[in-house]
Amino acid sequence: MKKILCALLVLAMSLSCFFGCSLKSDEKGNDSKIKIVTTIFPEYDWVMNILGDKKDNADVTLLLDNGVDLHSYQPTADEILKISNCDLFIYVGGESDEWVSEVLKKADNKNMKVINLLDVLGDKAKEEEVIEGMQSDHEHEEGEEHEHEPDEHVWLSLNNAKVLVNKIGTTLMEIDSKNKDVFSDNTKNYITKLDELNEKYQEIIKNANKKTLIFGDRFPFRYLLDDYGLKYYAAFAGCSAETEASF
Repeated sequence: MKKILCALLVLAMSLSCFFGCSLKSDEKGNDSKIKIVTTIFPEYDWVMNILGDKKDNADVTLLLDNGVDLHSYQPTADEILKISNCDLFIYVGGESDEWVSEVLKKADNKNMKVINLLDVLGDKAKEEEVIEGMQSDHEHEEGEEHEHEPDEHVWLSLNNAKVLVNKIGTTLMEIDSKNKDVFSDNTKNYITKLDELNEKYQEIIKNANKKTLIFGDRFPFRYLLDDYGLKYYAAFAGCSAETEASF
């Protein structure tokens, strides 16, 4: 499967080089637009809020449609071409985005800005956690080393969202300095809304009688619950469709 994917990536990049000149000539009317590609909806939504009334000045692409699993997604040739020629590419990082490195290596636009959410968070990114009830049927033998992967669901924390929105905002200001003030104001306004929502969460949890959540399904909410000191138990270790509940 990996060999097939690599072959497709090479083919897509070759097509990108072949059609590159014609694409630029065909899109003269859109040359002034910022080309932005996002992998998941939260990134797309943040970008649209920061653009505000300057949305028409940007061509924003969302790669993952409704119902597409981040953990098994692979880009099409057309999507690879869009990434290769964009001005700003935003993705989560982690094992689900292993395909990204090959695409970026062969990208046509060498001045492209790239935002990896996990890299932006740095030490604030957490490792996947396995607690009671989340163990798989295939437990590691005692003493066997377990490879810890970063928890990719960083957007579910309002605190993380503030950091990520600020990064996207400052990057858009660098790309389109003409609209720097607009992007700056929109970024500040959005972060203010996140602060207000955060206060509501804190108030609700402060007055709650119980502070433990039970999930009978896959669990992506560690960042959110850790922010407010909530305990949790879940049937699945992650939200990938490939995970299975323990006995």
